[in-house]
Amino acid sequence: MGVHECPAWLWLLLSLLSLPLGLPVPGAQPRLICDSRVLERYLLEAKEAENVTMGYSESCSLNENITVPDTKVNFYAWKRMEVGQQALEVWQGLALLSEAVLQGQAVLANSSQPCKHLQLHVDKAISGLRSITTLLRALGAQQEAISLPDAASAAPLRTITADTFCKLFRVYSNFLRGKLKLYTGEACRRGDR
Repeated sequence: MGVHECPAWLWLLLSLLSLPLGLPVPGAQPRLICDSRVLERYLLEAKEAENVTMGYSESCSLNENITVPDTKVNFYAWKRMEVGQQALEVWQGLALLSEAVLQGQAVLANSSQPCKHLQLHVDKAISGLRSITTLLRALGAQQEAISLPDAASAAPLRTITADTFCKLFRVYSNFLRGKLKLYTGEACRRGDR
């Protein structure tokens, strides 16, 4: 059977197996993120990391304030936003969140008393964020954000700070459940029209 003769279910299976690696999937369906099970998997991982870190003491603090996106959503304002503005907010938030998790990874690596139990969750978050970035790029989010006529003059992304891994993972979980889910839901509906 040649590459072009593979059934669609096989491509989906290969795509799902490649996601944890954060690698772009050749021939992947650009609408893979529209499958609610894909996003749900990342939501569960983020919530699990948040729940696990709730029980940790200050011994696993970040030892610094890390800037993360504000995850509060004004649903009325969100629905009135142009699609490009929504894409820009999600894209910038995802970039800032990815940078924050990488900073958290560096804190763990440089700690004199490393919290080894956190390393797995940080690694999963990094992999998940890379995969989500790839899927959003395939969905066209980056292009929508860039093509926004007034992207350069758009309001700056609202941010907050996280000083513990628990707060970092709470922001990660809330970002996925909030702005990312809202944006992908609308982008997938638009694509189905």
